[in-house]
Amino acid sequence: MRVRKLAFAALAVTAALSLTACQDDETGTAQGAPTAAPTTSTSTGASPSGGPASGGSASGGSASGAPASGGSASGGSGKGSTPATAAPAGSTGAGKTAKCRTADLTITAADRTITGDAENTVVVELKNHSGKDCTLSGYAGVDLKTSAGTLPAKRSGEPVVAGVVKNGKSTYFGISYPANTSGGSGVKITGLVVTPPDETQSVTLPWPGTGSLPVTDGSGSSVKIGPMGSAGQGE
Repeated sequence: MRVRKLAFAALAVTAALSLTACQDDETGTAQGAPTAAPTTSTSTGASPSGGPASGGSASGGSASGAPASGGSASGGSGKGSTPATAAPAGSTGAGKTAKCRTADLTITAADRTITGDAENTVVVELKNHSGKDCTLSGYAGVDLKTSAGTLPAKRSGEPVVAGVVKNGKSTYFGISYPANTSGGSGVKITGLVVTPPDETQSVTLPWPGTGSLPVTDGSGSSVKIGPMGSAGQGE
């Protein structure tokens, strides 16, 4: 009888140990099993649509539309930058009107001698055809081509007044010279060379005045010129 009780006790202990082992196995399995991966993740690569993934920035440029670092947009300025302002036509860029160049001007000459005057007069017209306003002041360079060689004109000494020649408008100056009343052939005039103020490019014109000058003693030029604006269209 004692043997049976011992056997039953042994069986009971064995069963208890078995049950504990089973429970430990189940607990270990539950504790050691990996957790499920999250259903969403943040990617640093490109999105399926070809654009940068959410949470990253595009390397080609900022969200404001400014060009990317290391380069500039050639077609315009980025957001926040100030575009360059072009100088208005006819301006030097410093708020001043540019000087008239020889190429900007149509230069002509006409006889404006008035009967009874002590000297003869030729008026030179300089018309601005440049498409913009320009300034023209001072004395032009004037040379008469003659049978005796080139004869430079002298300045009259009248004060110089700065002036702006509007596009399509003209300014004038006069050339005065003595009439040949000597009865001789005098010095034949064959042409007129005009160089606008502050220019080196000249224009050669036919001489519109009387055909000769009186012979002088060589003490100086008998031909004089006035500054820009010193003659009018009808003078």
